[in-house]
Amino acid sequence: MTEPWIDRLASDRTLLGRFSTAEWLAEQIRDEIIEGSLRSEDKLSDKDISEKLKMSRNTVREAFRLLSHERLLVHELHRGVFVRRLDADDVLDLYRVRRIVESSALHSVEGPASAALAPVHDAVAAGRRAAAERHWRELGTANMRFHEALVALAGSPRLNEIMRRLIAELRLAFQVMDRPREFHEPYLDGNAEIAALLEGGDVAGARTALAGYLDRAERQLVDEMRRKDAAKAAPARRPGAPEAPAGAG
Repeated sequence: MTEPWIDRLASDRTLLGRFSTAEWLAEQIRDEIIEGSLRSEDKLSDKDISEKLKMSRNTVREAFRLLSHERLLVHELHRGVFVRRLDADDVLDLYRVRRIVESSALHSVEGPASAALAPVHDAVAAGRRAAAERHWRELGTANMRFHEALVALAGSPRLNEIMRRLIAELRLAFQVMDRPREFHEPYLDGNAEIAALLEGGDVAGARTALAGYLDRAERQLVDEMRRKDAAKAAPARRPGAPEAPAGAG
């Protein structure tokens, strides 16, 4: 039995007939990661994908290779290909790049740009709808689309491509948060604030708000990853065994 996301791709025969290439498949898998359908440590089978999509296994493996270079997949010897699990160092580097890319994109905006801001406002509205309907995964997606729309204001296809790859990694980073509502919902007001500042032509204010926003999100993700890593590394205590004395070790 194949995975639902593979069946979704196979259902569009017209698209498959036109774009049965490694690059196309890599784009589709990246989309599944961004949407949250594929999660960290999910295993991908080149056999299942090639049979369902009627592609050669070499084509599928080339798509895997492309996504491995983007740090989205990882090949484990004798085990197969898996969606990558990010760590705190990955998050620190992701946010280092985000500050450069997103802040630079806003710097290119000159004064009010209402027409260009439509996708930004649309992403804010999509986030509000997802929250109202309690669809927390969709809220996370809308939040990422908001930042993708900010970068698109620069009008650079290359920056857009960089940001698209970044948000796929971000989705994997967000999965560490066990309470997605508590993580994503507070940022809705931040999105609306940045959109309003840009609408009013206050680019400097928007950049300042964005800087604080990114600092806060980075800190939350890193703290949670380190907490979970520490809990996993701590030796399990046998029931009834005495606790180690303070300062031991």
